Amino acid sequence: MPTYDRFESLPVWNLAADLAARMFEWTQDSSFRGQGDVANQLQRASLSVSNNIAEGFERGSTADLLKFLYIARGSAGEVRSMLCVMNRMHRFENLRSEISDLKSQFESTSRQIRAWADSLQNSQIKGQRHLNDTSRQQYEQSNRTSAFMKKQAEFKQQMEERLTRVARERANRQRQTDGD
Repeated sequence: MPTYDRFESLPVWNLAADLAARMFEWTQDSSFRGQGDVANQLQRASLSVSNNIAEGFERGSTADLLKFLYIARGSAGEVRSMLCVMNRMHRFENLRSEISDLKSQFESTSRQIRAWADSLQNSQIKGQRHLNDTSRQQYEQSNRTSAFMKKQAEFKQQMEERLTRVARERANRQRQTDGD
C-alpha cells in the first residue's frame, strides 16, 4: 500500500478536486439561471468533498482523518441528492446525461472514501501526531521492510522471467540444431 505525504498525491483527493472543478464549470449552464441557490449549493458541496479530505489528512491523527472522511462522504451524498432532485425537474431535462454521469462519479468517490475509512478503522497507527521516537522508528522500519520485500519479489519475478526466456531460447536453438 503506498504511503502519501501530501493530500495532493491522494488519488481520491484528485478525483474529488476534478469533480469540484467540473461542477463549477457545469453549473455555468443557462439551465441554472433563475433556480435560486442550486448552482452555488452544488459548487459548495462538491468542493467540500476535496476540502474535507485535505483537512482530515493535514490534521495528523487517524481519528481526525476518519471524522473528516465521513464529512466528505456526507458532502458527496449531498451532491448526489441534489442531482437526484434535479433529475426530477423538467427544467434540467437537457442535462440528464451529465446528471447521471456526475451522480456515478460522486458515488464512486464516496465508495473510495468509505474503503479508505474502513482500512483506517482497522489500523493500529494513530497518525503522525501520535508518533513518538520509538513508534516512529518502528513504523519507518516496517515501511522499509515492506519496500524491501516488494523489491525482492519484483527481482524474483524478473529472474524467473529471464530464466524462462533463456530456456525457451535454448530449446529453440536445440530444435534448429536437431532439424539441420
